[in-house]
Amino acid sequence: MTSEIQQAVDCIVDGSLSDKQVEDWLRNVFENGLSQSETVELTHAMVHSGTILEWPKEWAHLVVDKHSTGGVGDKVSLPLAPAVAACGAKVPMISGRGLGHTGGTLDKLESIPGYRVGLTGEELQTQIDTVGCAIVGQTSDIAPADKRMYAIRDVTGLIASVPLVTGSILSKKAAAGLSALVMDIKVGRAAFMENEADARELAASMTATGEGLGMDTTVTLTEMNSPIGFAIGNALEVLESIETLRGNGPADLEELVCVQGGIMLTAAGICNDRDEGAHMIHDSLHDGTAMKKFVDMCESQGVDKDIFDSENSVLKALGLLSTTLQTTEVCASEEGYVCDINALTLAKISSDLGAGRKNIDDLLDMQVGMIIDAHIGTPVEQGEPLVTIYHRTDLTNQQKGKLLNAFTLSETFTEPASRIIDIL
Repeated sequence: MTSEIQQAVDCIVDGSLSDKQVEDWLRNVFENGLSQSETVELTHAMVHSGTILEWPKEWAHLVVDKHSTGGVGDKVSLPLAPAVAACGAKVPMISGRGLGHTGGTLDKLESIPGYRVGLTGEELQTQIDTVGCAIVGQTSDIAPADKRMYAIRDVTGLIASVPLVTGSILSKKAAAGLSALVMDIKVGRAAFMENEADARELAASMTATGEGLGMDTTVTLTEMNSPIGFAIGNALEVLESIETLRGNGPADLEELVCVQGGIMLTAAGICNDRDEGAHMIHDSLHDGTAMKKFVDMCESQGVDKDIFDSENSVLKALGLLSTTLQTTEVCASEEGYVCDINALTLAKISSDLGAGRKNIDDLLDMQVGMIIDAHIGTPVEQGEPLVTIYHRTDLTNQQKGKLLNAFTLSETFTEPASRIIDIL
């Protein structure tokens, strides 16, 4: 079947297969699966369907990246890429847009005025040389097979297939010329993979396929039941990312950045082990070097760096001081300790307010979303705010009720747990 896979990918790219024929081929893979060797063959063919970025020989181990299956409040990439670059690695991060609850990494960054995600391959290579990191969109010449396959999978319900997900993600990453990749697979009620067994199946496929392509691949399994950090929504998540880059971020977000960054630095040969790497990332967040890289990256991609001069200028640039933006607090109806927050409920309401898209061409409202006032472990009195909503149109009573019910209170204190389930 290996030659059939190569032939199918060639025909998908050159257009000799109709959309219906491509759908039929994808459906066969979706329903019957592929062996591990066939998954490697498919991904290899997708990688080589377009341009593969090349880097200087002296960077042999330095070019690293991270990819996440996505989650609520998942803004990890924004502080991670500059922090890793500040420690000496090269991070050409090719990211995507969000479809569903909230925007993707590119959407979040586009809430910064002037940020340009559409770099050419040459521009990307120049920026990696001068700045050390970039967060950009997929160009038309990188893994073009994936572009067409994903578009057809998206409209035909053929997304949740381990070999197809593996091929889609790893083809773009391998085409970026990476030596190593950290794959963050979220697990939980607000994740693509709701149970750990399915997540581990995808993780095994990712690591084996990555190694089959000659790319050192590590998977972190991370919890996605409650939101990451306090912010949900595009501009609000950028603001929280900047706070993290200034050493003032939420503990769970900083943990993910440090752990995944530590793995990336170890793979790049910059440190001896993950713990040492995590400490290096932590230092970069607290000594200003990661923030400087972020500003340099944004400036290189079209942003006026003066917007980062003060908190007020950041708020103004992100549109969070807009007079058309309303705020509503949802308050506790009783006292207790927050022991659970349903991330999926919060995400769906954020999406309904305009923070997420249901169709690929939907326009996002970058400023709407919410800030969680009481995270897990926080004691609250009756009448104290649990969450503050940023919105344009009035909230319905039903939405307010769902928001209140998304927070579970307990009489006893719940210690916030690490989000890291396992590293594979």
